[in-house]
Amino acid sequence: MNDIRDYLKTFQDHLIAKKRAKATIIAYTKDIEQFILFLSHVEKTDIHRITKDEIDAFLKKLSHDNYTPKSISRKINSIKTFFRHIKLQGHISVDPSQGITHPKYDSKPPRILSKLEYRALRDTCRQDIRTYAIVELLLQTGMRIGEIPLLTLGDISEDTLHISRHEGHEERTVPLNKKAKDAIKQYLEIRSGSREKTAPLFITKSGKPLLVRNIRTSIDRYFKLAGIEDAKVNDLRHTFIAHHLIAGTPLTAISKLVGHKRLTTTEKYLSFIKEKNPEVSKLEEL
Repeated sequence: MNDIRDYLKTFQDHLIAKKRAKATIIAYTKDIEQFILFLSHVEKTDIHRITKDEIDAFLKKLSHDNYTPKSISRKINSIKTFFRHIKLQGHISVDPSQGITHPKYDSKPPRILSKLEYRALRDTCRQDIRTYAIVELLLQTGMRIGEIPLLTLGDISEDTLHISRHEGHEERTVPLNKKAKDAIKQYLEIRSGSREKTAPLFITKSGKPLLVRNIRTSIDRYFKLAGIEDAKVNDLRHTFIAHHLIAGTPLTAISKLVGHKRLTTTEKYLSFIKEKNPEVSKLEEL
């Protein structure tokens, strides 16, 4: 087995075994498939003949095709992870991706909603009780959008919300404030379908589990109706983190609440809040 194409499936199985997020597995797979397509064009698909030169040529083509430095950096991560796995499995003795460096680029700072913006979002979706409850949960707990569809009726208690372990993220329990509890209570009053504790909390009109794409589409529509530009669903999570940092909540507590694996991920918000966005300092209680 010398053709690089023969190793893609084992690489995917490796990522699954490592409990990598589904989105990560899809992204890594597409990146390696793109790299393999390039190698097939230059007739270098033999795993033992691939060198740093082929990887450099692929990256140069990406740059020529106007891929952003950030996109190229992600593809480098995919390639490095792929070859590291192949080498650890003993299929190659030399990792051709060693010595490949990432292009420099400026990370886009997190988008923090202003007081007027998150109030406008609330007001715009208030009559859509289900979406309003989701917005409040995201804004008041800092949850990931991907965690919303995983919630069951049994995850909701009087004052807390249980978030199950998923895709490499540890389970955690977060407190629910009055705004979140009121929004959930209002939604449960109009929610139809099964009342079993294992039943999904958020469902469609036909009783099927609500999907991430449904949530994203709905909230994006309300962002537009509220006149909020350049905002995404994940910005509700960013706003939650910024608010608590401004309020003086300890970094360790915030990191635990939002499920960050590393404290440094939470720390990155500090410099942004202090140096780049004075509007954040005007945040009042969410």
